[in-house]
Amino acid sequence: MDLEVLATPGHLITLAQRGFARLSEARLKPLGFGIGHLPVLVALREGVANTQRDLARFARTEQPPMAQMLARMERDGLIRRTPDPADRRSSRVALTETAEDRLPDAIAALLAGNREALAGFSDAEAAQFVAMLQRVIANLDQIAGAEPQAAGGRGGGAPADGA
Repeated sequence: MDLEVLATPGHLITLAQRGFARLSEARLKPLGFGIGHLPVLVALREGVANTQRDLARFARTEQPPMAQMLARMERDGLIRRTPDPADRRSSRVALTETAEDRLPDAIAALLAGNREALAGFSDAEAAQFVAMLQRVIANLDQIAGAEPQAAGGRGGGAPADGA
């Protein structure tokens, strides 16, 4: 086996992502959130998306998984849907008071996890690391022909995506 492949950026980023996901899930579960909820909750709170289609685009996922997640989030009292007056086939999605109340604690937990994961990094090193990851993501998006990722959108960046 060629052990060199285990030291590639792709493999190391995958290992880091798995670690962040485990840490994030453990910290978010007591608040009634999953890691996949955070891009949706942040997008709704910030007003950057309020339909299933726009939320799927923001979270960089397909519509069927987004529909399933929104159904679970509605069942769990985190979002509410109302008919879209401009399009009868669509609904508007909004945060519930429960989600609004819990979201600051969730974001704080994720930011604390990020700080812990970057222990020993100077502020400048941490900023450089984030900038490098953003460049890698932009390169991957360009290779795949994907839409450029908004700063703070899913795919790694925002507090919504890492511990």
